[in-house]
Formats: sequence, C-alpha cells, structure tokens
Amino acid sequence: MGFASAWLDERALFPELINEAPDRNTGIIIAVPAFDEPGITELLDSLYQCNAPRCKTEVIIVINTPADKEVEKSKGNDDSEIKIESWKRQHKDCFFRLFYVTADTARFSKWGVGMARKTGMDEAVRRFSNIGNPEGVIVCLDADCRVDKNYFTAIFEEFYIKKDRKACSIYFEHPLEGDDYSESVFRYISLYELHLRYYLRAHIYAGYPDAYHTVGSSMAVRALQYVREGGMNRKQAGEDFYFIQKLVGAGGYFSLTATTVFPSPRISSRVPFGTGASIGKLTSGNEPVLLSYNIKAFEELRKLFSLTKQLYQLNENEVASLYGTLPEGLRSFMDADDWSARISEISNNTSSQEAFSKRFFGWFNLFRIVKYLNHVHNGFFEKIPVEKSASELLAIMGCNNNPKEVRELLEIYRSLEKSDGLLSFCSDAD
Repeated sequence: MGFASAWLDERALFPELINEAPDRNTGIIIAVPAFDEPGITELLDSLYQCNAPRCKTEVIIVINTPADKEVEKSKGNDDSEIKIESWKRQHKDCFFRLFYVTADTARFSKWGVGMARKTGMDEAVRRFSNIGNPEGVIVCLDADCRVDKNYFTAIFEEFYIKKDRKACSIYFEHPLEGDDYSESVFRYISLYELHLRYYLRAHIYAGYPDAYHTVGSSMAVRALQYVREGGMNRKQAGEDFYFIQKLVGAGGYFSLTATTVFPSPRISSRVPFGTGASIGKLTSGNEPVLLSYNIKAFEELRKLFSLTKQLYQLNENEVASLYGTLPEGLRSFMDADDWSARISEISNNTSSQEAFSKRFFGWFNLFRIVKYLNHVHNGFFEKIPVEKSASELLAIMGCNNNPKEVRELLEIYRSLEKSDGLLSFCSDAD
C-alpha cells in the first residue's frame, strides 16, 4: 500500500482515473480543472515552451461540468477533448506526460471548481502514492493561465533543494495589454490586481505574520502535506482561500517569487466572486470604481498585533484593563468578556512567547480579520477607491514616489513583492 492509499479510499471523490502507471521519477504533477475551455491548447503551448526540470513531470486536466451548466457540457467539453488529443499527437517530444480525465459530475448536486480542483489533486496524490513519493509536488493551475519558461525548474529548485518547504503561493501577474481583451478589461484587471496586492501588503503592515496570496491557479503543495491537511475542500468557490489557510497554519509555507503565473483577466460568471466576477461587475458599468478596505482599519489591527509580546506577560486584570486602550472599531468587534476569555485561554495553554504568538494568530487569523474588516466598514470606516488606499499605504511605508496612474502603482507593488519576498518594507516608517 502507498502512503495515501487509506486516505484516498476514504476521501477521494473518484476511484483511480488514470490507468497508465506513473514514471518512478515523477516529482511534479500539475492539476488543471477545465470547463468549456476553447483555448486549452494555449495553456499546453505555454507549458511546452518551459525548461524541463530535473524530474519527470505530468499534467492532469480534469474536464468537468459545474452543477448548473449541464446544458453547456456537450460541445465545449467535447471540443476540449478533441483539441487535447490533437495536441498530444503533434507534440510527441513533450517533456511532460499529458493526461485528461472526464469527471462524472452527475451524482454531485453542488459540483463546483473546488471539487474539480480536488479531483485533479487527489489523482496526483494517488500517482505519487503508487510510486512511494510523499515529497512529490502537486501544483494548481487554471486552464486559461500562461506561465514563465522557468515555471517547472523554479518549482523543482524551491521544493527539492529546500526540503523544509511544504507548500507555497506562486507569484502571478495578470496581462495588462494585448489584442485579446479590450482596454477597459485591462484597466479593470489592473485595479483588481492592485487590490489583491494592497490587501496583502496591508496585512503585513498590520503585523500579521502569515500573509500570503490565496489564488487557486498559483499554488503548490507536497503530496504528503496535502493528505495531512485533509486535501482540497469541496466548496463551489473560495476553495483556495480555505485550503491555503490550513496549509499556512501547518508551517513550511512560503511565497515562490522566482517564476510567474499569468492568469487570464477574462470576464466569467462561473463563480460568484473572484477575478472573473469582479471584472464582469466593473465592465458592466454597475461598479465602475473598485473600492477597497480603508488603511485606517489596518492601523487598528497594527495596534492590536503590536500587543502580543506585552499580552503574554500580563495577568487577567491587566488584560482586562488593556481592552480599554484598543481602538474603537476593535472594541465594537469583540466585547470585553470575549477579549479577556480568549487571551486567558491562550495564556493558559502556552508556555513561551513564541507559543503564545502562534496561538494568538491562530485565533485572530485571516478568517477573523475578514470578519473584522467587514464589520468596521459598516459604520466606522468607508471603503475607498483602491488606488487611494494603495497610495496611502505606500506613503506610510516610505516608498511613495507620488505615482499618478493605476498601472504605475501596480508596478510598484509588484516590485515590492518580487524584491523582498513579503518580508520587509522599504523603510521602518510607521
């Protein structure tokens, strides 16, 4: 039996989907969910032009149909199968083995992208289990993405040379120009990506220690770690956010910035939120401005998170007294009794400052931060245009060269992310 045989028997959605045995030297498997993807071969072309890593690799495409899209199933997915077969015949020299499987989704009433992604990742685990490679790397990619030429080699080097690494978010950039989309789409994807990068950088400014992007098309995890964390969830949307939070909490998570994934800026209604849905709302004219969280909310969090070392040394009366010094928005989000009870519980179950901090942020994690942000933006703070929020944070960081355009702002945030690996700011300015 392989290391994941029992887990797969209990947790996988399907039995074995690929009959061909994996090469015993397989070290990287890419899992790609695909529904009605007319441009699927463009992804394959992008992967084909990559440099081959020092291990065998596979690409598994999961052709599937969302629960509410049965009518569209036949033509779009059948065309994908034909195109993949044709591409395979024309690229017999390809360095990666290409498989596609058709997921029988009829028996699942709430099938969505989470289950499609899970199907591919579970099959990748099965193949690594069959060859006894728990350290094998499962990579998530979407069918409308493109990648840098060093995509495979960067993943290999980060995981196989640095053994302590268990999972990661891979750096991404949306295309900002070209002939495939209108100028308005490129403008709005600039705003949306700026929001993602501002949101992440604001967490770091606040002092949150485990801030990472949660983008399903640009993440990777070792096979054994995938199993240990229960595998991908079955959510119809937001599956990446929930799964990555589990991976981050387990340790060994990092940002891989040595290569780049290029997600599509296309409009999509396949999920209720995310890139495609946001671009659709913006281009429709109903929401021509992209609003983001006010930096003042993150300043409140910064005040709270700066107290973690102090809190560990305080008694119950002092903790209760400290509650009164918290910013107003935080005090409205959690009452004094909840505050005292939580800090007391954390203190009673930790024996070091490091353990206290880890448990504290296990409580006040990204899920709680999102709830707090939504709470305080309903009466305490107003959301403001993302370009204004992003400019204000740059000024606080001491990185502001007075950019005027959204794309210039975005390039600054991209540069910050690639240059420092999310570990530091341009200055120590508060």
